[in-house]
Amino acid sequence: QGINVYVGKHRIALLRAGGGLATLHFHLQQLTQVMSFTSSSIAAALSDGVPDGQLGPDARRHLKSSLGYEITFSLLNPDPKSHTVDWDIEDAVNRYVQPVLDKLSLVANFSVDSQILYYAVLGVTPRFDKESSSFLLSAHSLPHVINPVEARLGSSAASLYPVLNFLLYVPERSHSPLYIQDKDGAPVSTNAFHSPRWGGIMVYNVETPASPQASFPLHVDVDMVRVMEVFLAQLRLLFGLSREELPAEFLVESPGNEGLADWELDRLLWAHTIENIATVSTTLTSLAQLLDKIGNIVIKDDVASEVVYRAVASAQSAMAKLAAGHLHSAFQASKEAVTSSERAFFDPSLLHLLYFPDDQKFAIYIPLFLPVAVPILLSMAKIVRETRQRKKEPTKMD
Repeated sequence: QGINVYVGKHRIALLRAGGGLATLHFHLQQLTQVMSFTSSSIAAALSDGVPDGQLGPDARRHLKSSLGYEITFSLLNPDPKSHTVDWDIEDAVNRYVQPVLDKLSLVANFSVDSQILYYAVLGVTPRFDKESSSFLLSAHSLPHVINPVEARLGSSAASLYPVLNFLLYVPERSHSPLYIQDKDGAPVSTNAFHSPRWGGIMVYNVETPASPQASFPLHVDVDMVRVMEVFLAQLRLLFGLSREELPAEFLVESPGNEGLADWELDRLLWAHTIENIATVSTTLTSLAQLLDKIGNIVIKDDVASEVVYRAVASAQSAMAKLAAGHLHSAFQASKEAVTSSERAFFDPSLLHLLYFPDDQKFAIYIPLFLPVAVPILLSMAKIVRETRQRKKEPTKMD
């Protein structure tokens, strides 16, 4: 009762007739905002080229398009003397994360790993609240939590692709229980927060026995269902799959273990295709400006073929297929265009000209040749002076 619009997990939506054409038109507009690719979605996909004032607060939260992503789950146990934490991360990934990644395999390649870090503490000291007898992390202190922890992760240094970090933090006994506050000072229901294009952190409190004779360390079995619910919600946010608040008359079917509906995957393909085409345009424009700036540059045939025959052709093909509604083939063409344009831009024959153009060669060679040139110039000046003196001396007549 009271449901006028039903949105399925595939590409089907049902509207209840009634209320006249005006009501039907209003519901169709709302449905379009939910299921299709809108102007706000385009602005979010092109967020790097849009001024800050023209974007919403969440426009730059989603990850940039990439050929692959690395996902790292980390368990942080800063007090192993008090807690022995056991988490079945392998089973949790297979049950809850892998179905989502299988669905997202059309978008990119994914690799998943996990680690346990001991004695890894937060970079912020939580505030003790006497009323609740708990420790609190305020919203303005959360950005300072990531940097000290990130130094211990060590996963992004050798990675070729963006790394998504999901951290489960079990607070030490001296700072338990620990709760996260929002901007209004209210406790966050999930006791977690996320950082745009980086990942998320969840605080997992452990009940400490009141008896002082309790033996330590305490054995803790992590409730992976509760943890994965939070991490999967953060993963959706990082990929720009957050849903706007829907009216009460809307009913959206749950996608189940797959984590996202087919129409959400379509929106994601749209966004990444648009972003890839914009990236190709920016890369080729930068390459053209480089060619105009350096007059004596020589373009190899293989570089020209990468730009003209592959990057440009693939970008044009992606735009044509996108206009025709062929999302999968358009996205594949846009990925090929990005790969070809970046291969051409970073070709070794052009790379040295990019870092050492002609106007910088003097600054490079002067320190090398100046020490050699000084004695040569002094010797030449001496020879000139001696020659002039000989010309001034009168010729002796016998």
